[in-house]
Amino acid sequence: MDGAARATLLVLFLPFLSLSVAQNVTQSRAGILDVGVILHLKSLVGKIARTSILMAMEDFYAVHRNYTTKLVLHIRDSNGDNMRAASQAVDLLENYYVRAIIGPQKSSEATFVSDIGNNSQVPVISFTATNPTLSSAEVPYFLRATVSDAAQVNSLAALIKAYGWKEVVPIYEDTDYGRGILPYLVDALQEFGASMPYRSAISRSANSDQVEKELYKLMTMPTRVYIVHMSLAFGSILFTKAKELGMMSGAYAWILTDGIANVVDSLSPSVLDAMDGALGVRFHVPKSKELGDFTKRWNARYRQDNLDDPPLPLSIFGLWGYDTIWALAQAAEKVSMYNATFQKQQDIKNSTCLGTLGISTIGHKLLDAILQPYWQHLQRKFRGLSGDFHLRSRQLQSSIFQIINVVTREPKGIGFWTAKHGIIQNLIQNGSEHTYLNSGPNLTQVVWPGEVSAVPKGWQIPTNGKKLQVGVLTSGYPELIKVERDPLTNAITATGYAIDVFEEVLKRLPYAIPYEYVAFDQGVSNGSYNDFVYQVNLGVYQVAVADITIRYNRTSYADFTLPYTESGIAMIVPVKDGTTKDTWIFLKPLTTDLWFGSIVFFIFTGAVIWLLERRIDNTELTGSISRQLGIAIYFPFFADRERVESILSRLVIIVWVLVLLVITSSYTANLSSMLTVQQLQPTVTDVHELLAKGEYVGYTNGSYLGDLLEQIGFDRRKTKPYSNPDDFDDALYKGSKNGDIAAVIEEVPYIKIFLSKYCKGYTMIGPIYKSEGFGFAFPKRSPLVEDFSRAILSITEGDTIIQIERKWIGDQHACQNDGPTIGSSSLNFKNFSGLFLLTGVASTSALLISLMMFLYKRYKIRNGTGQIETTADSNPSHDMQLTVPDDSDSYACQQEIEISRELTSPCSEVQTTPDFMPHGTPGNGL
Repeated sequence: MDGAARATLLVLFLPFLSLSVAQNVTQSRAGILDVGVILHLKSLVGKIARTSILMAMEDFYAVHRNYTTKLVLHIRDSNGDNMRAASQAVDLLENYYVRAIIGPQKSSEATFVSDIGNNSQVPVISFTATNPTLSSAEVPYFLRATVSDAAQVNSLAALIKAYGWKEVVPIYEDTDYGRGILPYLVDALQEFGASMPYRSAISRSANSDQVEKELYKLMTMPTRVYIVHMSLAFGSILFTKAKELGMMSGAYAWILTDGIANVVDSLSPSVLDAMDGALGVRFHVPKSKELGDFTKRWNARYRQDNLDDPPLPLSIFGLWGYDTIWALAQAAEKVSMYNATFQKQQDIKNSTCLGTLGISTIGHKLLDAILQPYWQHLQRKFRGLSGDFHLRSRQLQSSIFQIINVVTREPKGIGFWTAKHGIIQNLIQNGSEHTYLNSGPNLTQVVWPGEVSAVPKGWQIPTNGKKLQVGVLTSGYPELIKVERDPLTNAITATGYAIDVFEEVLKRLPYAIPYEYVAFDQGVSNGSYNDFVYQVNLGVYQVAVADITIRYNRTSYADFTLPYTESGIAMIVPVKDGTTKDTWIFLKPLTTDLWFGSIVFFIFTGAVIWLLERRIDNTELTGSISRQLGIAIYFPFFADRERVESILSRLVIIVWVLVLLVITSSYTANLSSMLTVQQLQPTVTDVHELLAKGEYVGYTNGSYLGDLLEQIGFDRRKTKPYSNPDDFDDALYKGSKNGDIAAVIEEVPYIKIFLSKYCKGYTMIGPIYKSEGFGFAFPKRSPLVEDFSRAILSITEGDTIIQIERKWIGDQHACQNDGPTIGSSSLNFKNFSGLFLLTGVASTSALLISLMMFLYKRYKIRNGTGQIETTADSNPSHDMQLTVPDDSDSYACQQEIEISRELTSPCSEVQTTPDFMPHGTPGNGL
């Protein structure tokens, strides 16, 4: 409720109040600070708080006897009514000149009173109003000496995440207090991956019958996790009715917010019995000796103050009331009461009656003293009975909540939640973040409703509600799914591969799900699969079952299970007999690059052998150039090692023989295969080939593949939708030249079915693109998705999926054309690149070695000749005498002659003719 609305309501009753305030209002009594206290004194919290406040006054001034300023309390009863609380506040301001107001008790009451206090600059301190919408930004004089409801939402969300629940329903009273937490709770749940499918708001005026009606409504919904955020009175009625309706059983999980959990000890035994098994989060109060002593005294004092009531345990609200009095009394001592008056507001013309109230001259000083007490200057926090009492950002802060479990009519602490460590079992644990597996969070063993130890699943198909609505859609491939309607009973039946998988999943779930098939009206949207999946988002179906491809755009409005089929997009193309009958078939075993490469290396090898043999004057290399070239070509082709004399030539021949043997063997085998085996070659091997040729392609009507083809680059006019495999067969048979199609772009599961019917004449090329396969579609954040996916994994990993495929698709290996097909079986240069590298290295190495030997020998001969000439010139008068070598030196002589021949060409200008003949040597030369 905004400020204008609150002011309008105040106008209705303020004129009836006597508000005669003087221009300078009566000065306050010296040393006295009047404080108003507004509580619902007949309520449980109000009774507890009243006793705590009175004891706080006595204890404080018993300890601080030397204080010169004393609080004087004026306690008023709001009776739980917003207008009465506001009226009491105006009365306290007008007639008692209170400088501070403690309370009121309810958040809705605080909404009115905070406006009045802000208008008069009188601090309003509430230790029970937890509505987060009460912001100090709008009413700076409002202080919250309690924890805001927004502080506990992370602890609630952490519990939801720890137990793996995906959906939760809040049950709250339809008041400012009940609604205030919702925005913060929604954000926290979303951060932890959970959501609210429904919000159960119960009117404040609702009776037990209306509460029962709302609970019946919740029973017809699948979600079984509830967060209860309401006052104690409403909570008692709710749990009593839930127990009567059987909702406090092992299938349900109930979580209490601190509104009830903080005072759960004060509930009657019958309500606690109905609440048995519920979890809750509440403000953690550290134990101390002072707290123990005070609790004993408080129990005795409460029985004395409430003789007609049964004894009640002290709650956190009593502790907060106690600490609030101490904080206010300490602040009052710091504020000078001299000239503490109420000044009449100026210029109240055309204003509401709030403008006639005076303004406290010490209000802002008192507010600052409360927010910055003396212990802050000592760099320590005020330690109250409830713990550290520090109003940061004008409200009490807390980072620790206790998690409780109501067991046998008693709240039992089972762990804690801290902002730093998350959920922990003991506060002394040193941990960081916790990862929760299926074993649950780090808590003491929880007893759930129905006294069971198994964690509730969090959802359930309601047995007294509607059956699971399963949307089904007839596929163009009836083997996948076929939907029929009985003309007599109008019942829907569905059969096929997808249906068998779906029903097998249901059998493997750990719980029974009643369901019924609902046929999708294909006439509404021309059978579009996108529209069919969108029906689950609209709530028409709880699950969509068909040959639904998991697509990115569909995940924005539906959640999918894991796929239960193979993934991928491929092509169906006609095949032709590739057995060639033409004259040039002998060229086809090798590709053009391999033929060319073989010829080049053949010539290179022949040239190398010719050079090596020419160097040593091989007698075969005589005659004309053409004859020598012919012989050089003959050497590598026939590999006749007996006709080559150089050792290097023979090494080259050996390596070349190895290469030639491998190539000829491969050529022979490939040619034999081409001549004897029927070669069924696809007419098209690449999707881009279809684009380049401008061919027509087909796809299934209603499929997303039409858009995919357009994205690839196909002209929309070149793509044709067809409804069933028979249409594909007819269109492929006619071909693109006759206005039909050259190929079908389809998903692998469809292609398998097509080839099982039309095996001869077609084959599959690909997969050419990725796809995620078929899955079942559920509404976003459906709790069924996880269980279905787990069951699908168990099916696809075993033999079950194979049996289902054989039943509806047949033996996928029966068709020899099924599977990826390559475009050519010819051998290419790359297949033999290693061998060609080997022969090239061998030939080149032999050539380099021969050249090095030649250069070395020439260098050696030149040095030997130079010495002979020098000797002859230096002794010209001596006759040169040569000694004829004996037989042992004949080999060396022959080698010198060979070297001499190499150095002397036939056409040398200078020819050396010996002038003499060695003794015993024929005269016709060497």
